[in-house]
Formats: sequence, structure tokens, C-alpha cells
Amino acid sequence: MADHDDLDHSRQGLLKENSIPLRPSVDRTSRSSSELEDELDELQFDQDHAPKFRNGRRWPWVAKFRRIISGEGPSYPGQRKAVPRPSRSSRIRACCWRRRVCLIVTGILLAGFIILLSGSALWVYKTAPEDGQSPPWYPSPKGGTVSSWEKSYRKAQAMVEQMTLMDKVNVTSGTGWSQDLCVGNTAPANSVGFPALCLQDGPLGLRFLDHSTAFPAGITVGATWNKDLMYKRGKAHGQEARGKGINVILGPAMGPFGRMPAGGRNWEGFGPDPVIQGVAAAQTIKGIQDVGVIATAKHFIANEQEHFRQSFEWGLPNAISSNIDDRTLHELYLWPFAESIRAGVGSVMCSYNMVNNSYACGNSKLMNGILKDELGFQGFVQSDWLAQRSGVASALAGLDMTMPGDGLGWKDGKSLFGSELTKAVLNTSVPVERINDMVTRVVAAWYQLGQDNSTDWPPPPPNGTGGPNFSSWTHDKVGRIHQGSDDPTTAVVNQFVHVQDDHNKIARQVAAEGTVLVKNVGNVLPLSRKGAPPSSGNRKYNVGVYGSDAAINPHGLNVCPDRSCNGGTLASGWGSGAVEFPYIVSPTQALRSSFSNKSVTLTSVPINTIPTRSSPLSAQEKPENQDLCFAFAGSISGEGFESWDGIRGDRNDLHLDNDGDALISNVADSCLGPVIVVIHAVGPVVLETWIEHPNIHAVLLANLPGEESGNALADVLFGDVDASGRLPYTVGKSLDDYGPGGQVLYYPNGVIPQQDFDEGLLVDYRYFDANNIEPRYPFGFGLSYTNFTIANLTLNSLNPRSSLPAPRPDGISPPSYSSELPDPKEALFPKGFRQLKGRVYPYIKSLRSIKKATYPYPKGYQISQNASQAGGAEGGNPDLYTSLIGANVTVKNTGARKGQAVVQLYVGMPSGVVDGSTGQAITFPPRLLRAFEKVELGKGESRVVEMKLTRKDVSYWSVGLQNWVIPEGEITVRVGSSSRDLPLSEVWH
Repeated sequence: MADHDDLDHSRQGLLKENSIPLRPSVDRTSRSSSELEDELDELQFDQDHAPKFRNGRRWPWVAKFRRIISGEGPSYPGQRKAVPRPSRSSRIRACCWRRRVCLIVTGILLAGFIILLSGSALWVYKTAPEDGQSPPWYPSPKGGTVSSWEKSYRKAQAMVEQMTLMDKVNVTSGTGWSQDLCVGNTAPANSVGFPALCLQDGPLGLRFLDHSTAFPAGITVGATWNKDLMYKRGKAHGQEARGKGINVILGPAMGPFGRMPAGGRNWEGFGPDPVIQGVAAAQTIKGIQDVGVIATAKHFIANEQEHFRQSFEWGLPNAISSNIDDRTLHELYLWPFAESIRAGVGSVMCSYNMVNNSYACGNSKLMNGILKDELGFQGFVQSDWLAQRSGVASALAGLDMTMPGDGLGWKDGKSLFGSELTKAVLNTSVPVERINDMVTRVVAAWYQLGQDNSTDWPPPPPNGTGGPNFSSWTHDKVGRIHQGSDDPTTAVVNQFVHVQDDHNKIARQVAAEGTVLVKNVGNVLPLSRKGAPPSSGNRKYNVGVYGSDAAINPHGLNVCPDRSCNGGTLASGWGSGAVEFPYIVSPTQALRSSFSNKSVTLTSVPINTIPTRSSPLSAQEKPENQDLCFAFAGSISGEGFESWDGIRGDRNDLHLDNDGDALISNVADSCLGPVIVVIHAVGPVVLETWIEHPNIHAVLLANLPGEESGNALADVLFGDVDASGRLPYTVGKSLDDYGPGGQVLYYPNGVIPQQDFDEGLLVDYRYFDANNIEPRYPFGFGLSYTNFTIANLTLNSLNPRSSLPAPRPDGISPPSYSSELPDPKEALFPKGFRQLKGRVYPYIKSLRSIKKATYPYPKGYQISQNASQAGGAEGGNPDLYTSLIGANVTVKNTGARKGQAVVQLYVGMPSGVVDGSTGQAITFPPRLLRAFEKVELGKGESRVVEMKLTRKDVSYWSVGLQNWVIPEGEITVRVGSSSRDLPLSEVWH
């Protein structure tokens, strides 16, 4: 393994100056004693009031502990049994062993819990880490400091100046889970005409909605390596959201980054590389926002696994802490967020987990220091759903909006903002200038995206016909307006507006270009629609299609909540990032319609045990009677609030579900003709048990293709389009190949689980390269139906080389407001006001609740901060994006047909680098992807492809200087077709 002594892995990753006191845990510094008393009341073991999941089911932690005490073991609500699969004996043994270990560990923790509970306090459930290990960064920088947002902030200022405190709290607080029609809703600021906002999942489509497109997942988009398609998919997504009356899309996702290949939600992002993540995220955001919808870059940050991601979801009082050093944070995990902000994203969602033992949604260094100062973020920061774990402290730390509005439990109506924010402003715990900036950021984003245009965005009822035209809570036309409350009022909530347009064409193209051909022996692909001469006799050509992954789930497309099962062709992972499928074209359907029925007989056998254990196959169904066999299999994962067949969010391994490996091997052993394997999966899978089987002639990794699954696959199989997908991840030969950092933490290693990112920069192909591990298929790899040559690499210096970027430019002045406190009487509930059960309001019941006292501000709150020299514009110092190197190569199609080449540029950084500010050695992975272009060329056509490298592309993050530095020495530019196929190289001095 490469030497990384230059990185400080002591979990002080974001620390710069030891003279600055460490910020104590947000849980200890953020709340008044009255707040703590309220929370203790909330956390009593009251099953009748237990908080619920997003889909309305109760959190399982109380039930888990009761089962553990009784010896039954953990219980995981939502485990799907609708589509049972015979499990491999090894998986059963592993699963049982894991449960026993988890029971032992949890039992030890539980014993401590019982002891403490008997000591008259729920202390363990109220205790956060003794000391958060991120430094303080206060006050929260104000928005409105860059010229591209100046006009919007000027308008926002004029509106906010007229708002009451109640208006401001309404705009920054959600109304509560299922209180209104969307998954996230704010209340209007009626006095100034600012509407309620609708926020809706998610990254691959519109969750819970009808007549909308189920697009391919992010990992499939990453596999296209096609910037234009990334933009088009984002624009279509935005158009559908706008057509449904959605103000804010909760996507794209670039966190999880993909540190662990078995991570449950990796499929929502674009691949474990900062450049491909950053390019795809930026293109998606531009597409969404070009039609006036606010995009959300999520989840900020280092939310890399589902196990223990959220307080109480796994029976533990605190979420996992991702402990990450400063350099790794900047060069990997922060990179795509910087590109998103540079693209003008209007919202960023902070994540559930802790980062260096401070909750991400209460971490002032991350939100104030990095996001708002260093990266110049001008929009608003919203919490993931119930990721806010403190009140005053999170506001001071940079949180601008809480979602869905509830406090520490689902549908409890006890918001940490809402009336608590009202009291905090009136008692001066939260400065007036802070809430003014919070609301101004939200309103400015609304103006920035043109949502003040009443023609394009008519106001919601009763002032207009706009707003959401759907309900997330019922499929009926008429339903309750406030589903989660005690209000029985009904209305037309679903107008069934068709927003799909021709977006199926974009979905189909993305799925086709996101299909990666990794094996093609004897050019068995592309296929002929007429088949081929049969192996024997004067008969039709027989094609057998095997595996449930080739067919529609017999129980229904959307039978499992949030798509949390793998019982038919796999087109999506599960969770809040999934959508309702309007339809799925299955591979079997598409193959049947693509082959000529005059010359081909196609037989579908949608089962996973070949030969079958229950009944023998007919002669027509047997693989040994097929001239060509297809074997389909898949691997699913998803968000941690659901589980299926022992998979609790994160995958347990990288093997195929439903005994897919055995299915493929058995079909390959018995098929008369060649076998084509198609894999639908959330990420890399281990192929070793069958990949070298002599009868397997072709393998396609089709990722998660969405609704047009079968059609897109047929386009590739029959050569209607070139096989142009490339891997956005490395396919290793085992899970161990990805290194210690690539392993999910399945068992708690403390009341606050700790996960140290000790691998630093060595994630995915970087780890393979640094440790000379031969992958099965390298990052960036993929076969085409034609051949390309890449030649004549030349480098041109476009601007002078210097160690540091230019000084931070001065920004413009942000809006300023009066700091005068409003009359507290304005905050009282109006006379005769009807409160709905569970709904979040800005009002207070009594002036006696406003208790003025000296607020215990976090340590370091009074220390003034210097503006980062790495900042100064959206995405950071604008000089970071100055092009320094131009790289030109000539690409030629030397094959017999049109095709698409993906030209990839990697840099090799100098060796022997020492950071001048710290004296520490700085090491680098052997190669780093820094640019790529996808080009279509006809037969014999050639083209010069130009790629540019920016200052940031050839810099490293100096922890000492807190800036990007170009090291001295030779920088090697390599160009080729994958991370392991880089035949061209030149040195830049």
C-alpha cells in the first residue's frame, strides 16, 4: 500500500489550528435545558407514540431491543418475503454468524443501557461524543456575495424586509411529515405573497407520483460517460417536476461517493471518482435548473453506508461518525459538491451521519467554513429528513431549512425549528441576522430559478391554480389535504397530469449507453434478428432466456414499498431515491419483439434454479436444446429503512441475488450454443465463479436501466447502437480487493460507531493501482463493436504555472437588515386558530416560554474567522478553474461501423513532494482521472479531441496552507481508453 504518512488519520481531519478549541458535540451545546427535557419526553419507551419511517411505519429500535432482551434477535420491519429466493448455504452461514455477533455486541451495549436507565436517566440515549473533532467556524457567512446571484438577492432582500418573524420561520421550517402533499413542504409567507414550497424525491425520477418517467439510475448515467446525455436527462427530470408543481427536486446524489462497493445507496450517484461524479452532477443540475426547478446536491457529506447512518434507526442512540482527514475530504468527497455549486445549485442537503464526531447538519466547519465560505455556496442548506439533531446549534452552524419539519421523531410535530426557532430568535439565542440570512437564502434561490414568474409558476390555492397537483400519500383522485393530521378535509389531490412527454426516448438512450459490454468472444454480438443457422436439422433457431431478472415481477411492478425487493427484472435500487414504475419493458419482451418469429423460436424460463428442483423442464425449455442462451441475474441494495432477503440497505457481499451465480454456471454448462450473460446491479459484482467459462461468449453489465430496460438492452444486443458504455467503477475479483476502506461496518464498535477513512485517497481504482491488484475489469473499461486508435498526444501550456492560485477576489456586499427584535406578542397563536395534530407552526402559546438567559454558545463561537483563500466564487477561488494545460489527441475509427469512443485523460503527480508549510511528505495515487470526452465517429472517420486541465486538476490540498497547491516536479498526462490502458503520455513541466 502506498505510504500516506502525510495524512493525519487521527480523526482530526478538518483541524487546522490547534490553538482553536475543539467544538464540543452539538448535542451538548445546542439546546437549553427545556429543550433537553422535551426530548427526554419524546424518547420515552411509548410504543403508541413511537416515531415512524418515511412510509409511515414505526421506527424499529424499541421493538429491536425488546426482541434482543427476549432472545429473539433483531427484527427488521419491511423485510420482503413476496419473492422468496433459495439462499446459498454460505450466505446463510454468514448471515447467521453476523446476527450472532451483532447480538453479542448489542447485548453488551444494552447491558450498559439498562444499568444507566436504572440510574434514573436515559443518559446513553442523550449522550453524544465528548468532543466533536471538527473546529468551530462562526458566524455563518451571509449569502449574496457573488455577482451571478446579485439580482436575486436584491429582490429577496426587498421581500424579506417586509416579512414578519412568523413568515421567516414558516419559510425555513417544514410543516411535518405527510402534513401536506409533497414529501417536504414549507408553509407560505402570506404577508408578502411567498408561496409554500414543495420538495420531492428524488435523483432518478419523482417519488410517489403517477404518469412520470422512471429514468435510469445515477450509476447508469455515470456509465454513459456522455455529458450531453447527463444534461438531457436532468432537463427532462426538471420538466417533469415543473409539470407536477414541484419547486425543489431532492437530487442529484453525489454522496455516497462510493467508497465501499457494497454501500446501499451508491447507485444513486455516478461512480467512485470525483471527476465523473462532479461532471455528471453539474450537468444534471444545469439540466434541472434550466427549466426553473431548484436542484439539491446531496448528501453532504461522507454518508457512505446505510448501517448506523441515522440515530435510532439501527437501535443505537447516535449515527455513525465518518472520520476523515482534510486532504481526503477536499480531493475526493467534496470535489463533486464544489462542481455542483459552481454549476449554481440552489440547495444542498446535509446528511444523517456524523463527520469527525459532529453531526453533519450541525457541523459549523462543514456548513459555514467549507460550504458557504470556501465554496461560496449561495443557496440554502436543508437537512435530510430528521437529520437535524439540535436546534439553536444547527442554525448557528449553517442549517437554513429543516425537513420535513418534525423534531427527533417522525410525525411528532415537535420541530427543532418551528416555534422553537421563534423562541430562539426572541430570546436572542439565534441572532436576528442569522434567521434573516436563512430566509433570504431560500427566497433568493426561488428568485434565481425564476419561480416568481406567475405565468410559469402560478401561486397555489387559494391564490391561484399552481402548487403540487399530486399527493404523495394516496393514489386516489380525492384525498385528505393534510394526510398526517387529524383534519378530515378532502379535495381533489391527484390531477393525474401526464408529464412524460417523449422522455422515454432519453431514458432508453441513457440505458443503452450505460450498458457496458465487458466480454464478446468471437464477436457473438451484435446479434442478427434472424438468428443464425440452427445447430442441427431443418428447424428454427432456438433461443432460451433464463432467470427471473429477464421478466416482470409476477406480483406487480411496484409491489414492494419503495422497490425494496428483487423479484423481477431489476431496474432500480430501493428507497427514497426510487420511483413508481409506470411500466417496464422487460428483456424478454424486447427480445421476443426483436427476433424474427419466422426464423427464431424464443422460450422464456423466468426461474433461477436450472435445472428446476420442483418440476422438470419441458424439452423446449431445456438449455441443452437451445442454439443461444441468455442468463439474467441481478444484485440489489437500497436505503436503510427497508430490507429484503437479509440485505439491510448495504449489500452483504458482491455476489448476485437469487442464486444468480449458480444459474449462470448451470446454463453455461448445459446450453447447446453460446451463452450471453446480462447483469443488472447497483454496482460491481464478483464474476469469478463463471466469467471464464468457455461457453460464456458475452457479458453485459447493464446497471439499473429504468423503465426502458428491455428496449435499451435490445438496442445494444442487435447493434442498433454501438456498445459504448464504460465502467464507472472497478470490477474486482473479490470484495477484499477493494481494501480495508472498502468494507462496510456491519457491527457497531461503540455507542457511536466510528468509521475511520484511513485509506485516504485510495478508493476504487486508486487502491487497486497503488497496491498492484489486478482487477477483473478496470475502471473506465468497456468494449465496442468497432475499433479505435488514439494517437498524437500533444500538450500546450495555456497559462503560466505557479504554486498557488491568485488571491481570493473581493465579493459584493450581502444584504443587510435591521437587527431589531420583533414584538413578541406577534408570535402568539392568533385567537381562534385551529391547530392540526402533528403540524409544525411558528407560533408560541405563551410569552412565558421566551426565557432570556445567557446562551451557552459553542466554544470558538466568538473567534473571528479569516475568509478562505481557496474561496471567492461559486465552487471556490475562480483561479482554480483557470485552464493551464491543453491536451490534444487524434481519435480514429478503424473498424467497420459507426461507434462511440470514450477518451480518458489521467494525470500522474510528481514523486518526492514535501509540503512546505508542514514539512510532511505528500504522496499521490499512481493516476487520477481528470478529463474525458465521448465522441461518435463513422467508419474511417478521425477527429482531434481537445481536453483541458485546470489549476485544480493538477493541485493537491495543503492542510497547512488551507489552499490548493501545484507541487514542483513533472506532471505526467496519460491518455487512453481505461485506467489500465493508457498508451499515450507526455510530461508537463
